[in-house]
Amino acid sequence: MHYHLIGICGTAMASLAGMLQACGHRVTGSDENVYPPMSTMLSELGIKVMRGYSPAHLQPAPDCVIVGNAIPRGNPEVEGALERKLLYRSLPEVIKEEFVRGRRSLVVAGTHGKTTTTSIAAWLADQGGLNPAYLIGGIAQNFGVSFRVTGSDYFIIEGDEYDTAYFDKGPKFMHYLPELAIVNNIEFDHADIYADLAAIKLAFRRFMNLVPGNGRLILGWDCPEVRNVVASFGQKLFTQIETFGTSPEARWQAREIVYAEGLTHFQIFREGESWAEFRTSLIGEFNVRNCLAAIIAADAWGVERAAIATALASFKSVSRRCEIRGEVDGIIVIDDFAHHPTAVRETLTALRTKFPERRLLAIFEPRSWSSRLAVFQDDYASAFAPTMLLSRRFLMPAGPLRKATCSIPRV
Repeated sequence: MHYHLIGICGTAMASLAGMLQACGHRVTGSDENVYPPMSTMLSELGIKVMRGYSPAHLQPAPDCVIVGNAIPRGNPEVEGALERKLLYRSLPEVIKEEFVRGRRSLVVAGTHGKTTTTSIAAWLADQGGLNPAYLIGGIAQNFGVSFRVTGSDYFIIEGDEYDTAYFDKGPKFMHYLPELAIVNNIEFDHADIYADLAAIKLAFRRFMNLVPGNGRLILGWDCPEVRNVVASFGQKLFTQIETFGTSPEARWQAREIVYAEGLTHFQIFREGESWAEFRTSLIGEFNVRNCLAAIIAADAWGVERAAIATALASFKSVSRRCEIRGEVDGIIVIDDFAHHPTAVRETLTALRTKFPERRLLAIFEPRSWSSRLAVFQDDYASAFAPTMLLSRRFLMPAGPLRKATCSIPRV
């Protein structure tokens, strides 16, 4: 088939383009924001990217037009496809039919930790001999890429709760047919499309209800909102539940978490019995929970404990997740993608653990829509607490910009 992707340089869209090409399809695309790393990846794959949007890009007519979720009505190519009654689909629809249906799917969801947990799960499955296909919302450093197509029965994907396309305002994760589903945590986010926390919880409730009876729902039990959503089902959640976290009420517990000699060490207990001991180069209690979720999924698919432990010890990280970019005159520069206040706080707390005696200076760029809204102003103020060594004074913009810019700590 000939697939044409409108908005091809998005992270997920570019990865899908590569996956489709790997399956033997002809792939073209268009975008007005063409820049690395996705433009570089597409160029290396030999996929043609047309700059800007024009109905002429649909000549000759592709077999299927894939419309990115950032592409609105009024886009010239969308209008051209509608007028000519071309077949069009969303990214999640195509992923479901081309790569998920008929396979054993692990979908990793939650407000935080999706990309890291998906990357860990893919690496554990790979090193455990399952040879999974995967689609990750970032570059897993062990693989060096964000996607892979294989002939195995296993598929691992990051399940995003953001909307799907202009013609489908439901979450992307509703399309991925999970056999195993991880929900790390639930918080209010994406204030541009969700009215409040109740709307977010409803979306996750619907997602949980997709897991079949012979599947498993792997739930972050340290998060009260996850517990609330599960409680709302009563006796009508028809699948197997695995709970995890540091909570004594979780079936799978991470205990004795110690950071020493550049590694995080922890022990896992299942139903109160010691199960195994692990170590990882990742830092922070939140990453221990990410590891624990991926370990449970790998165990559910039959990966041996020893293989899981060896793989986890060799897992590197994900690009832009506490990634050290360099050191100049004793100053270490670290890049991280955290944008939600909770993610910012947890990341900085982890860095404070790793560098207990160092001055920690945080420079924050509010790139997500929600991070530019006033709704999270107070949350950001507390999120930067681990960096406030010299001052608790904040730089606040004056006038109407206050609603568009978050607080930045001065340290």
